[in-house]
Order: sequence, then structure tokens, then C-alpha cells
Amino acid sequence: MKLAFFAPGAWVRRFAFPSDDLLRDAMYRRLWLSVLISSFGGQVTMLALPLTAALLLHATPTQMGVLTAIEVVPFVVLSLPAGVWLDRARKLPVVVAGELLVAAAAASVPLGWWLDILSMHWLYAVASVIGTVNTVAGSAAQIVLAQVVERRRLVEAHARNALASSAAEVLGPGAAGALIKLSGPPLALLANAVLLGFSALILRGIRITENLRQGAPEFLPAMRVGIKFVTGNTLLVIMALLAGGWQLCHHAALVVQILFATRELGLSEGAIGLCFVGLGVGTIFASSVGNRISRRIGPGPALVLGVAISATGWLLGGLAPLSALGVAQFAAMLMLFGVGAVLIFINFLSLRQAVTPVHLLGRMTTTMRWLILLPAGPGALVGGWLGEHFGLRAALLAAGACGLVLAALGWRSALLRGIRSLPPVTEEGIEVTPAVVWDEGRRLAEPETWG
Repeated sequence: MKLAFFAPGAWVRRFAFPSDDLLRDAMYRRLWLSVLISSFGGQVTMLALPLTAALLLHATPTQMGVLTAIEVVPFVVLSLPAGVWLDRARKLPVVVAGELLVAAAAASVPLGWWLDILSMHWLYAVASVIGTVNTVAGSAAQIVLAQVVERRRLVEAHARNALASSAAEVLGPGAAGALIKLSGPPLALLANAVLLGFSALILRGIRITENLRQGAPEFLPAMRVGIKFVTGNTLLVIMALLAGGWQLCHHAALVVQILFATRELGLSEGAIGLCFVGLGVGTIFASSVGNRISRRIGPGPALVLGVAISATGWLLGGLAPLSALGVAQFAAMLMLFGVGAVLIFINFLSLRQAVTPVHLLGRMTTTMRWLILLPAGPGALVGGWLGEHFGLRAALLAAGACGLVLAALGWRSALLRGIRSLPPVTEEGIEVTPAVVWDEGRRLAEPETWG
């Protein structure tokens, strides 16, 4: 076999992508490959960490809720100061360091298991590390994408990245389930550590010219500027309310879904992995058509549609009977969640980046993440409490019902409903042009009531 096949860009030429395809850009291609590889590793962690808690440590629904909530705590504590720091730091090295730190945390779980000291508190610590990295390095990764790709192609780039994640979500769960069944949940986490190491190596090859601002204001005033920008922008406030409510519902359902699969439906690790292929199918589908949906109905309506679709999935799961049909409904729940989450992801991120000046991207990103993830911790605790006191399916049904109410409230916002394309941005903020169509003649700068 010729070594030229493995040369950078060789596979791009072989598959003859169109001349304007983003994957023809070497820097974006590296970023995309990193997303693909780390997503495969993420599939292992998504199954192995809660299965370690549920099967080996016999966690209660409340403990599962705490495990999920702890991963959100760093967002509440660190998001705002991280945004100020990211606007003064180079983002790519932060992303690389984050990948390596999560790899070390994942590798510590089999070590604790081997030493016979693994406990829920150990898993809580691992979840805290993952949450911290997601807070800081996750925000930096979103900014890196905006540095590599032109703003007019942000929706396309986010859709491409979602497609990479979706490919992992189709193939990853089955492979992860088989690996977990073969080696046990703790040892399977080593695979994630190895994949994250490869991802970090790929990211190191990206070259970004980043001009950091000189004479930056003091830390607290700079933080207040970021908060003021977000809270003074009606569109960002409405999107934060919508996405924050969705996160509450999502985490309420998330903490019980593995317990529901193992204790109600009686599924094995391998069967759960196969069910999670449905998640990948949903995200692949939404990633493939998400950009077209956004162009057809607009980023705002597509965002609301994503909330409604994922809520429908939770209701379907909550109504699943204890039979083969119930297993199919569980897989369908994951598929619908995947479709809805991708539609939310690509439109929410694209809109908020499109309306933010470059020098505020870090503070806007972390402020928005702080706002939308504040409800995630309470959502996880509520989901665990509902599961323990009223049954596991009660948490799924509550998440679905609340999600549909949230989608209806989002649709009532004429501002969000009327966005038909990404608005342009000026150095000072949003520049409203006829390219953005508002229902009822509303303009972006006008105040809008929620609901």
C-alpha cells in the first residue's frame, strides 16, 4: 500500500469533495477529524461512566442525579471568569490541554477499580473534572471553530461537526457496548483516554493567527462587559431562556434513562449500546438535513422545532411498555432526542456567534453557557428525585411534557420565530438589515416579552 494514501488531504482528493467544501480546508479538516475521534471516545464514557455507577456501585436514582449534577457545577462556578480569561488567552492550547486532562480522568477509573478503592465519590471527582474541562476547553473549542471558519459558513460548519459526532453516535454505542461487556465498564474508559490522546495530537497541527487585545480592562469590569452585552441583547436572552429550559428537561431525563433501560426494560450492556445507535441515526439525519432545514424555515424556527422533537422523544420513552415494543420505543426516544438536539445545537450556536463581535466571543460564549446550564443541575436532581419517589418513567414523562410547553412558549416569541437567516454583526453589536425577516415588522433591537 502506498504511503501517499495517508498523506494529509489524500482522502479528500479521493472522495472528490466539491471545490467549496469546508473539508478541503486543511485547518478545518483537522478540527473535524478531532471532533470525530473524540466523539467516538465520548460514546464510551457516555455509557461506561453511568454503567459503572449503576452496575458495579449499585447507585440509587438520587446518586445518579448527583453524579450528573456535579458535572454541571463547574459551569456555574467557572463560566463567567473563564470567559474573561479566554478573551485574553490563545484558545487552541486550552482545547488541547482539556483533551489530555479528560483522558487522564477517564484512565483513573480503571485504576481505582484495580486498586479496589473505586467509589461514587471517585466518580463524582471524575465528573467534576469532565465538567471543568467542558466549561473552559469546551467554550474555547467553540471559539476556535469561529476562528477557523468564516462567519457566513458557521451553520454549515456546525452541521459538519454535528455530522462527525453523529457518525460516532451511529457506530460508537454498539462498539462501546461490546467493549464494556467484554472488559467491564471501568476498563472500557481506557479506550476514551487513548482516543482523546489522538485527538489532542491532531489539534496541535492547527495553525491559527490570533491577535490578542492589548491593554485589556481589569478582570471584573471585563466580566461585567460580557454580562451586559448578553443581557442587553434581546435575542440572546430569549435563546438563553429556551435553551436553559431545555437543559433542565434534558438532564431530568438523562439521569434515569440508563436506570430505566437496565432495571425496567432489563437490557444488557450490549443491548443498551445497540439502542444508543438510534441516537446516532437521529443525529446523522439531523446533521445531514439540518443546514437545509435552517435555510428553509430559518434558524429561529428550526431551534424551536428541535426542542419540540426532543420533548416528543422523552414522552415516547416514558410511555414505553415492558416488552419488545418498549425497547423499540426506548431506541426511538434516543433517535428523536438526537434529531432535536442537533437542530438546537447548530442553530443556537450559529445565531449567538453571528451576533457577537470578535473581541466578545469568549465572554459571550461562557456567559451564555453559564445561563443555559444553571438549570441543568437542578434538572438532574429533580429527575433523580422523581425517579426514586414516583418511578423512573415519571421523570421521562415530566421532561417530555415540560419540553413541549417550552417549545410552545418559544414559538410565541415573534422575534425568534421571525429569524430567517443569520444577522450580520458590527464591531459594536448587531446590524439589522433586510436580510433578516421579522414577523409582524418586529426589529431585533426592540424589547420582546417571553411567552
